[in-house]
Amino acid sequence: MSNQPLRIIFAGTPEFAAQHLQALVDSEHHILAVYSQPDRPAGRGRKLTASPVKQLAVANNIDVQQPLSLKDPKAQAHLAAYKADIMIVVAYGLLLPEAVLNTPRLGCINVHASLLPRWRGAAPIQRALLADDKETGVTIMQMEAGLDTGPMLLKQTIAITATDTSASLHDKLATCGSSSLVEALQQITSLTAETQDDSQANYANKLTKDEGFIDWQTPAPAISRQVRGLNPWPVAYTDFGEQRLRIWLAEARESSLSELTNKHAGAVIGYSKQGIHVACGEGELLITQLQWPGGKAVAGAQLKTLQQKLPIGSVLGAAK
Repeated sequence: MSNQPLRIIFAGTPEFAAQHLQALVDSEHHILAVYSQPDRPAGRGRKLTASPVKQLAVANNIDVQQPLSLKDPKAQAHLAAYKADIMIVVAYGLLLPEAVLNTPRLGCINVHASLLPRWRGAAPIQRALLADDKETGVTIMQMEAGLDTGPMLLKQTIAITATDTSASLHDKLATCGSSSLVEALQQITSLTAETQDDSQANYANKLTKDEGFIDWQTPAPAISRQVRGLNPWPVAYTDFGEQRLRIWLAEARESSLSELTNKHAGAVIGYSKQGIHVACGEGELLITQLQWPGGKAVAGAQLKTLQQKLPIGSVLGAAK
């Protein structure tokens, strides 16, 4: 059953959030204001750049607020003056104090890119891939003071495929989350909240650049997940002498023990139309997209052009 159009405050910052804002713009609801992180330096020129959410709000003539914090009583009073029915938070990047959580008539709801209580925290998309999860999804939850601990209003599941990267999964979840958000708003007063089982919770810690370092002693499937999970950031890498090679795409291949007998983990064992074959602790990794320092990423059969620089028998990862 559809409710009356809602008076909404939207809070979000990156592209993932912008897709949700677009779904609201296209809906029957009225967006009173958009909250987004302050403009940040971006690109080679480090020019101050508005977030994707702010850019979309400006394009649709929606009032934009960019406070440094929502702990300030003046900022809280300004937010309260909108008299919103509900506040929707998607990858905003600022903590909401309890005073803000309690301000809208229907409180604040959040779109989180995991099947809570699994993968609470900052990097749920990447952690699901790195952990070899077979499915993920989005959870619409009522916000409370804890980090992603609130009662769940709606969940939608999607499969993780063998070729998904964090980038492709991000896009699938943005689409899934946008439609789920609109669905949840349609029945917001009749949804049954489900308490999270804290005993099943785990945390998706923020990614670090160091996690990109490939240990070639690791089995090939785990390295493949590392490559896919860290694309587009921070990107998996390996060293070859003084050169740091970034590996954008790769897939695990089984190799018979006889094929890999006496092959050092990290050794380049061949080139094919698909890419570069590298021995691992178990199996082999087929690198299908690689970036040499100072150059563009090279993919597929074009990787053969690197054979002079990286001949068969070369050992990757000898120096960190």
